[in-house]
Amino acid sequence: MALHTWLIYLTAVFGLSLTPGPNGLLALTHGALYGHRRALWTISGGMLGFVLLMALSMFGLAALLKASAHALLVLKWLGAAYLIWLGIQLWRAPPLHLTPLQAAAPRPGVQLFRQGLLSALSNPKVILFFGAFLPQFLDPTRSLWLQFAVMAGTFAIVEGIVEYLLARTAQRTRPWLERAGSGFNRCCGGLFAAMGLALPLTR
Repeated sequence: MALHTWLIYLTAVFGLSLTPGPNGLLALTHGALYGHRRALWTISGGMLGFVLLMALSMFGLAALLKASAHALLVLKWLGAAYLIWLGIQLWRAPPLHLTPLQAAAPRPGVQLFRQGLLSALSNPKVILFFGAFLPQFLDPTRSLWLQFAVMAGTFAIVEGIVEYLLARTAQRTRPWLERAGSGFNRCCGGLFAAMGLALPLTR
């Protein structure tokens, strides 16, 4: 990939990463609940999920989904169900309390990683979006694998930095979030459920 093409791609990726989405919201929530270091598990899972979706888009699944409306519909409903379930779990979570017990017994990192991964994979629209977005920057005369490595690595790093900043910001505002009581959990849970309900309705 030529340097000027990569710089344009980098600018576009920054814009995409700053757009609100399920993974950014999840990083924000986990940063507030467990701290920015624990949220790195969530962010890492999301980064892996996005890289996998980029690989599927670049190597053929996007064309398959475009040809099969039924397959896309099934993926949409599965993704919607997961987001709604995640929203319900957040809604029912107890209010945030800054207690030594919470710091001593955090949620297992593997579980946070899995939530980040599934949150990224639960939105099949991303596959189609990458299928339309990534070809704009591909050079057919160069190695597809090398370009994929550069583009996926760039996206994962930028997305990871943005989500980490969200998690760190949430941790710094934990005292305010604690005063908000269950309102923070219900707000985040409601947003996840709203995303899940809207997902199957999009075209």
